[in-house]
Amino acid sequence: METIVKQQLTPMLAVHDAAAAIEFYKDAFGAEEIESARYEWEGKLGHAEVKIGDAVVMLADEFPPNNQSPRMLNGTSVILHLNMADCDAATDRAVAAGAELVRAPEDFPYGRKSKVRDPFGHVWMISGPTKG
Repeated sequence: METIVKQQLTPMLAVHDAAAAIEFYKDAFGAEEIESARYEWEGKLGHAEVKIGDAVVMLADEFPPNNQSPRMLNGTSVILHLNMADCDAATDRAVAAGAELVRAPEDFPYGRKSKVRDPFGHVWMISGPTKG
């Protein structure tokens, strides 16, 4: 079994369809599933992990009351910040994969930013270098 060293803080996302979320994250963000981390529990995906760049993100199907997805909560208070080499291309890729565009790419003094909501209710701020 492959051992993955995780960063000090690793997000754990509850989603209403973890298998579909893994495929979305592959298509939208170039994620790679860490196959050895996947396990089923009570007929659902109890745990899975994907790697996006050098970051690991854990996810699982919703298991109320322990894991409540944004769909169950009618929103989320967390924004996942994703640094990419090209904010515009990454935003376009996420939207093409099924994300909702919340804020189009725009230059700020601290970098180029956009915001998308994935099909599972999680909000992602995509960041990259400014265009100018």
